[in-house]
Amino acid sequence: MKLATFEIPTSAGPLRRIGAAMDGRLIDLAAAYAAHLDRADPGCDAQRLAGLLFPPDMALFLGSGILGRHAAHEAIEAAAVTGEAFGARTSYAAHEVRLLAPLARPRVMRDFLTFEGHMKQASRALGRGDQIPALWYEVPAYYKGDPDTVVGPDAIVPVPQYCEKFDFELELGMVIGRRGKNIPKSEAEGYIAGYTIWNDFSARDQQTREGPLGMGPSKAKDFDAGNAVGPYLVTSDEIDVRQLRMIARVNGEVWTDATSAGRQFSFADLIAHVSQAETIYPGELWGSGTVTGGSGLELGRWLHPGDVVELEIEGIGTLRNRVGP
Repeated sequence: MKLATFEIPTSAGPLRRIGAAMDGRLIDLAAAYAAHLDRADPGCDAQRLAGLLFPPDMALFLGSGILGRHAAHEAIEAAAVTGEAFGARTSYAAHEVRLLAPLARPRVMRDFLTFEGHMKQASRALGRGDQIPALWYEVPAYYKGDPDTVVGPDAIVPVPQYCEKFDFELELGMVIGRRGKNIPKSEAEGYIAGYTIWNDFSARDQQTREGPLGMGPSKAKDFDAGNAVGPYLVTSDEIDVRQLRMIARVNGEVWTDATSAGRQFSFADLIAHVSQAETIYPGELWGSGTVTGGSGLELGRWLHPGDVVELEIEGIGTLRNRVGP
């Protein structure tokens, strides 16, 4: 499934829903599942039950596990034969809705650095040389981001007032789908809900200033709208992320054409590492780190107000955002 979070217009204002993208339409999973329940068990409290399984929060839905995924498939089948239930439409054309980040507010954000090529090139560009510490090959280190800075497709991303070297970062995002702790690598893939695109915007001049402090990025990464995510969350049963084509375009010009292959650590490695003595939860967003060549930093090129950044990953879609003043 391609899961989505979107807004529909109503007389009372925009209404947030979670859904599935099918054949150019967005299926409202709550409305469609209510239609399914009304057919399967006439007279039951279909709307209330559907609302419990499909709240307007992707992280909460993912917490329903196998039950929720099974219900989503039943909702998709119902939407194919029922256009309306209890006065609500079961699907919408893409132009009728506003796509949000599939995880409008991730529970936790962890961003790793798993591509050796980016590690070398970025370190050199930031004036740290291209010698990678031996420990990097052993420990999948990460930093945590601010979930309140997440925006979705077509959102405007303003340049922070203290930044003159504004940058994008093309990353493969993974979303946790099950709660767990001390998870062995052999079982880790069962905890993955799916994958999305993550554009980790960065203030590179601020990053250069902060780096010597040894505390990791702070205002280089933390600013409103600094993390664009989307357009969809593709469930793990429908995509193999070992070798996906990853492309970045700025104003239509290709800046990056890379692949997800060659990561130092797999997502299973990351789950096994992070879950040591720590419980992980559905709705966490984890980044692969920037793909090799997947940033302006590595090219010596920067973003400017008005630029349109498009990140595309094979099998997921295209995440488009405009840089604002």
